[in-house]
Amino acid sequence: MKPLAGKVAICTGSGRPGGLGQGILHKLAEDGADVVVTDLGRNAELLDDGDIGNTDEMETTAEALREHGTRVLVRPCDVRDPAAVQALVDATVDQFGRLDIMVNNAGVGFVMKPLLELKPEDWDLVIDVNLTGAFYGSQTAAAQMVKQGGGGRIINIASQAAKSGFPHMAPYCASKHGMVGLTRTCAIDLGAHGITVNAVCPNHVTTGLGAKQNEYFAKFRGVSVEDYRAALAARIPLGRPGLTDDTANAVAWLASDAAQYITGEALNVSGGEEMH
Repeated sequence: MKPLAGKVAICTGSGRPGGLGQGILHKLAEDGADVVVTDLGRNAELLDDGDIGNTDEMETTAEALREHGTRVLVRPCDVRDPAAVQALVDATVDQFGRLDIMVNNAGVGFVMKPLLELKPEDWDLVIDVNLTGAFYGSQTAAAQMVKQGGGGRIINIASQAAKSGFPHMAPYCASKHGMVGLTRTCAIDLGAHGITVNAVCPNHVTTGLGAKQNEYFAKFRGVSVEDYRAALAARIPLGRPGLTDDTANAVAWLASDAAQYITGEALNVSGGEEMH
């Protein structure tokens, strides 16, 4: 039997082709879970960055999953809105009867500016999506898991930036550091209900967003994108940047019974680049 057979999983920020969320859903589905594709949807253009999943992309992701026999729900959600998050969980339960795995993956990483150039709205956007969105997702999913009984899994997609600082990314680093604190407290509060709460901390993964980061920081350092990527790989003991599958595999393990005694952790998935 597949390790997640009979389980139901939501992954926020999972509509974008080639993104971490899409990779996570494919792995959870491969392991037997029914899944929910959710992203900003028709309002994606409001963030005007091109790396937020729109409705057509969500449907494309869902169709690829259905081709392998997975039961899939597609539901747009703005994680900054607690009512929208509640509606997402309610729709999931209406469709599948339960919720077992909540992956808080939705994030904004395209705000890259020196500290002195940041505007209040830059800070608010990143914190609202990355950290407040994870809070709403955790709280709402946990309430459903407690109601139905039997425990559950909450997995927050943090970052290497949850452990170390990076130039020009103050809101992002602050949000991801905060996500680790949120993870630890939720793990304490929810342990009595059999709900584990963990974070996964990948290093750089060249998704669509990752490519934009490569371009920005290569220009910042005055080198080509190719030279920047080579230098990035050179500082990683395993010799390469992360892949979407690396993070997806870690999430699937944390979601499985094999990790039932793991909670409150912030698991590095960084090829040895981050060791604390």
